[in-house]
Amino acid sequence: MNKDYYETLGVSKSASKDEIKKAFHKLAHKLHPDKNGGDDAKFKEVNQAYQTLSDDTKRAQYDQFGSAGPQMGGGQGYGQTGGFGDFDFSQFTQEGGFGFDMGDIFGEMFGGGSRRAKNRRGADLQTSIGLDFKESIFGVEKEIRITKPSTCNTCHGNGAKPGTELHTCSQCNGTGVVKSIQRTILGSIATTQICNKCEGTGKIPKDPCQTCKGKGIVNEARTIKVSVPAGIQNGETLRLQGMGEAIKGGQSGDLYVHISVTPHKTIVRQHHDLISSLNIKLTDALLGAEYAVETLDGTVPVIIPASTKVGDTVTLKQHGVPTGGSKRGNFIIKLNIALPEKLSKRAKEVIEELKKEGI
Repeated sequence: MNKDYYETLGVSKSASKDEIKKAFHKLAHKLHPDKNGGDDAKFKEVNQAYQTLSDDTKRAQYDQFGSAGPQMGGGQGYGQTGGFGDFDFSQFTQEGGFGFDMGDIFGEMFGGGSRRAKNRRGADLQTSIGLDFKESIFGVEKEIRITKPSTCNTCHGNGAKPGTELHTCSQCNGTGVVKSIQRTILGSIATTQICNKCEGTGKIPKDPCQTCKGKGIVNEARTIKVSVPAGIQNGETLRLQGMGEAIKGGQSGDLYVHISVTPHKTIVRQHHDLISSLNIKLTDALLGAEYAVETLDGTVPVIIPASTKVGDTVTLKQHGVPTGGSKRGNFIIKLNIALPEKLSKRAKEVIEELKKEGI
């Protein structure tokens, strides 16, 4: 039965060799049987179509006679002696490729299995903490309670009863990985996997730890101290290295702590400066006065200069957000002039006098 190789690759009959190659790359990545959701049969069809259309001679014969024509291989596919031809699998791992390592698929063939056993790493975990505004500005040390897989304190993670020895794993002979031969579309391929008996460590305890039952890991609630640096902002995240999931024979993951800051009632932050507003009386704006202003350092006396206008500001240096060492931003006070809602007869008379003077 004739097969439409152009339809198989999803290209037009006038497609260039580059377009055919790109179409094959995309489909090969999607259908490869060693990937989740792969399809062995469809992958064979895609490869057969590519092997034909990527070769000028075969493509010309196919265009004239179809897939049943001479030198079409009779649907040979890609067994051990043919099929993939000169296709370069290194393109799967080059920049702009498909984003996966062929070493992960073909295991020992590329020497990847034992490397993965040595570089095992626990999962990263996430949690969150809330801070009040002042804590976010000056920093604080917080304690959080989190339940997670942690290294057993009794055996220190090796799974053995204290004072007993570890023996070489009989299943992997101490390598941490087990090898197997799998029949794939490329023939027989040697692969490696993490040894499930020793969990990749290559050692097993003669007498298992009673606390963790030989696993080296216990799931328990632990209190973790978090040092929140000064000047942290709402929405930022702290990374606590090695405080995530612990795994036997591998590196612990990290713990990410998301920060939530409660806004202040009267103070807002702008970069390294803190900003507040102050309502002053009209007479104080004209003649000047002293006010007590609430800052994060406590109540501070502030001198309002005479002839203050609406929108003027007063700056308290070194009362803002810490910027390193002893340096800090400023505390900026925006002045609002509060006008009286009602005027007494005497006040009106005084204002009339001022009006005559052109004030």
